[in-house]
Amino acid sequence: MRIAIVTDAWAPQVNGVVRTLEAVIAELRAGGHEVLVVSPSGAPSLPCPTYPEIRLALMTPAAVGRRITAFGAEAVHIATEGPLGLSARRWCRARRLPFTTAYHTQFPDYVAARTGADPEWVWRYVRWFHDPAAAVLVSTATIERTLRTHGLTRVKRWGRGVGPAFRPEGAVAPRMAAARAAGGAPVLLHVGRVAVEKNVEAFLAADAPGTKVVVGDGPARAALERRFPDALFLGTLFGDDLAAAYRAADVLVFPSRTDTFGLVMIEALACGTPVAAYPVPGPVDVLAAATGAMAERLEEAIARALTLDRAACAAAGAGFTWAASARQFLDALAPFGATLRMVA
Repeated sequence: MRIAIVTDAWAPQVNGVVRTLEAVIAELRAGGHEVLVVSPSGAPSLPCPTYPEIRLALMTPAAVGRRITAFGAEAVHIATEGPLGLSARRWCRARRLPFTTAYHTQFPDYVAARTGADPEWVWRYVRWFHDPAAAVLVSTATIERTLRTHGLTRVKRWGRGVGPAFRPEGAVAPRMAAARAAGGAPVLLHVGRVAVEKNVEAFLAADAPGTKVVVGDGPARAALERRFPDALFLGTLFGDDLAAAYRAADVLVFPSRTDTFGLVMIEALACGTPVAAYPVPGPVDVLAAATGAMAERLEEAIARALTLDRAACAAAGAGFTWAASARQFLDALAPFGATLRMVA
């Protein structure tokens, strides 16, 4: 199948949406499917308000449509609700072509965290954007219930996976291993974008013994480094280096309250590292009693997570595969039933 994926989130951005799309596209191509990615790459763009390092592409519906048509797409998936997603949505609607969408982020809560806007106003936009989709892809049962509560009923499940680098055997991050050896205390790790919506400050401020390590980058990093000089900031890591950081940690602390899934949690589990989190969407769907601890006090969750068995965590993490995720994505698509060149 020839599949066009339209996304406002793409490399060089580093986030769960980009990593999910890259992994699934690799699986689709390995299975013989052809994939076109319509992204901000090469398009005129403006900085995103409150997030200037993210560029918002300026591409008209006609320009998006020309790329999809030239590719000869047989199905269109709109991954994000940004300007490119809007253009693709308008182009498909004008031609009565079916398309699917995905709800990757707790968008109303995310916008509220960054701007103070009323989440209910944002939900109006979310309903409007996703309502015409043949299917809205979601990662967990909790998010499915949330969308149904807000009037979006054509919902299908789209899980996540872990790559081959994330396994319990292998090297550990030297700086983290040295921190444990020097202090004899647990190594507590956070992985993710260092931004207000990820709630990294709650992790760093938690009254929990041990060395706190942050992997990732973002607009809040400089201020947090100044406020918490004892924490170790390693920047962004990928692949084997990221897996080595997970293996070197005693607990992954996941303080976000706005993620729909939390890809880093299953990567940590696959490396044998238990997770501490708040009892919110994402963690409540991913974690079990044997693999994570959830509490409204992070200190309590961390303390309980430190007692969990790493082998049980690794076994649970191994159950998440990108091959299964790609199959769910394919099953949810809404093919046109005719080549695009005949109907565009």
